[in-house]
Amino acid sequence: MRHPFWRLGVFVLVAIWPLYWLYQAWSFALGPDPGKVLVERLGLGALILLLITLSMTPLQKLSGWSGWMAVRRQLGLWCFAYATLHLVAYAVFILGLDWSQLAVELRKRPYIIVGAIALFGLLLLAVTSNRYSQRRLGKSWKKLHRLIYLILPLGLLHMLWIVRADLEEWTIYAVVGVVLLLLRIPALMRRIPRIVGAGQKVQSK
Repeated sequence: MRHPFWRLGVFVLVAIWPLYWLYQAWSFALGPDPGKVLVERLGLGALILLLITLSMTPLQKLSGWSGWMAVRRQLGLWCFAYATLHLVAYAVFILGLDWSQLAVELRKRPYIIVGAIALFGLLLLAVTSNRYSQRRLGKSWKKLHRLIYLILPLGLLHMLWIVRADLEEWTIYAVVGVVLLLLRIPALMRRIPRIVGAGQKVQSK
């Protein structure tokens, strides 16, 4: 396994945040409604991890370091884990596990449906992220994993619907997301090494 310490470091860094948030909730450091705060932080964490996962290929192109790609799958799985915990926290702290309230919530907050679709997409990517699925699906594997380009806009729309009164933070994530999606265009992706090469030539003069 390449870059074992780097992989371990990423694992510990990403795993520690939900544990820290749970500790804050237990110690009454999240205000009068800690459950709502946990739901929000886990959802935002999933979106940030999705953006970081999408940035691994451009970073590898820019730096030439294989370590970025070595943790891409792990980050994608963590994104799914955060999104799942986001759903669990919503069911526990917002619904109180009272499923009869779900229909009411869906009418009042249709962004829940958008988030559920995005989560289902992440589920498909997570269960097929292994090498067995790659061999089994063949060329279809890459087509399936292009769902990430749909999942990101859905995640941003889900967040926008929630924070529509305060768009400043959302705009930052949206701009980063648009840039990362544009970089997936083959013509732009091919230009990344040329830009780096041009910079190296300037430095050598």
